Amino acid sequence: MIRKLQAIAVDCPDAVRLAEFYAELLGGQIEVDPDDPDWVEVRGFEGTPLAFQRVDGYHPPQWPGQESPQQMHLDFDVDDIEADEKRVLELGATVLERTDQVQADANWRVYADPAGHPFCLCAH
Repeated sequence: MIRKLQAIAVDCPDAVRLAEFYAELLGGQIEVDPDDPDWVEVRGFEGTPLAFQRVDGYHPPQWPGQESPQQMHLDFDVDDIEADEKRVLELGATVLERTDQVQADANWRVYADPAGHPFCLCAH
């Protein structure tokens, strides 16, 4: 029987840089394996730990195209989407889609982290 999800691992060109982004975003701490500096984990926040692994020849996903598909994305619940959007942009994210400008009742927005992975902020 599988007991729990241990971590979500994400490929990227710079594991430390991407771990720093998510640690700051989530209020977590970075753990670097001294035997494998290309594997960095973010723990100490509510939810499943995130792990980042450096890969050679990394190609970021494209939004919304499928030439280099997103393969997965993370959704984050937020209380104040305006304030949290400002915060993720200050941390190095970029806006991929302002769904509220396309669909009046949309309660989410799509961003890319510094390595190009899509993620969403979802208002309660």
